[in-house]
Amino acid sequence: MPIDPNLLRLCLVTDSGLARGRPLTQIVAAAVRGGATMVQLREKAATTRAFLEEARALKALLAPLGIRLVVNDRLDIAMAIDADGVHVGQTDLPVEEVRRFAGPDKIVGLSITNATQIMRPDAAAADYLGIGPIYRQQTKDDAATPLGVEGFRRLRALTPKPVVAIGGLKPDNSAAVLAAGADGIAVVSAIVEADEPEAAARQFRRLFG
Repeated sequence: MPIDPNLLRLCLVTDSGLARGRPLTQIVAAAVRGGATMVQLREKAATTRAFLEEARALKALLAPLGIRLVVNDRLDIAMAIDADGVHVGQTDLPVEEVRRFAGPDKIVGLSITNATQIMRPDAAAADYLGIGPIYRQQTKDDAATPLGVEGFRRLRALTPKPVVAIGGLKPDNSAAVLAAGADGIAVVSAIVEADEPEAAARQFRRLFG
C-alpha cells in the first residue's frame, strides 16, 4: 500500500536493553509527545511471550493517538495484535510472503544496506525502505559497514520508494542525510536511552521545520 512519507519523518525504533530499567511504554509515550510519527517495536532478545505482551501494550498506547506501530521481524506478533505493519531484514521472510499473510492494507518495510539489495524485486514490493547504517552505531552487533551520507545518497537515487535513514543518527548529524534525500529518520539510542526521551524526540522533529 502507498504510504504517506510524513508518517516516516521520525520513526522510534525500540530497544529495551537501552531503556535503563524504565518501562518501554513510558519511553514511547514520551517520544510521541516529542514528535515521533511512527514506532517500530524491535526486541531481539525478548521471548515470544514477552514480545507479545510488549506489542499489545504499545498497540493500546498508540492506536488512540493515531501513531502507526510496525513490528520488526515477527510477522506472527504483528498479526496477533493487528499491528499496522511489519519491518523485515534481508534474512527474514520475503516482502511478498509477509504481504500474503498480513494482507494488502498493512505497511511492509525492508532494510537495505547495499545497491544489490535495492535492485531486487523484494525492495520493489516494499512500501518503504530503511537504508543504513549511515554512521557507526551500537544497537546491532551484526550491522553492515556504515554508508556515510554520500553512500546513502547513491542508494537513495536508485529507488522512488519512500526511504528512512537509520544508524547512529543524532540531532547534530541528521540534517545532512535529510538533505541527501531521506524522507525520514529512524532513531534508537539517541531517544531510548536519553534522560528525557520527549526532549530528545523534539530535537529531531525540529529538523523538519
